[in-house]
Amino acid sequence: MRKYKIPHKFEVKSILELYVEWFRQGKLKINSDWNRDLKIKFTLQDPCNIVRKTLGDKVAEDIREFLRVLVGEQNFVDMIPNKSNNFCCGGGGGALQAGFPKDRRRYGKLKFDQIMDTGAHYVLAPCHNCHAQIEDICEHYGGSYHTAHIWTIICLSLGILGKNERSYLGPDLADYGL
Repeated sequence: MRKYKIPHKFEVKSILELYVEWFRQGKLKINSDWNRDLKIKFTLQDPCNIVRKTLGDKVAEDIREFLRVLVGEQNFVDMIPNKSNNFCCGGGGGALQAGFPKDRRRYGKLKFDQIMDTGAHYVLAPCHNCHAQIEDICEHYGGSYHTAHIWTIICLSLGILGKNERSYLGPDLADYGL
């Protein structure tokens, strides 16, 4: 609606924008103390619909600022290329549900290689399709990373992540803070 200037009487925001807004307002009191000794490396998938197709580099830069506070400046490793120039994961546009996993995984190989080049232990994927695709290509190609939602790491850092919400985390974080 913003991009095409469609009149409306409500504000449309991505959860990524809200995370940053709440952090800047002091409502979301995150910090990277939890990861100081662990030194777990994180990277970020820039979702097509949120970054490349609509909100652009502004939201991509804002979420990176947020993540550097959340996981630690030295523990955030950016993909190259990134932001509006980042590669699609290969799972969007219905590809994840279309029933052609060989093709989807072939498309996703570029993303898999890009992730592996970062050396990150975790890929933070704000989009559900990206999350599922990135997790699948990791398993398919024998990757060494885990895929997580940003909210999971926020809750982990705040000490409020429940035991039942950790099933997809790696052994380095599955029991952290319990």
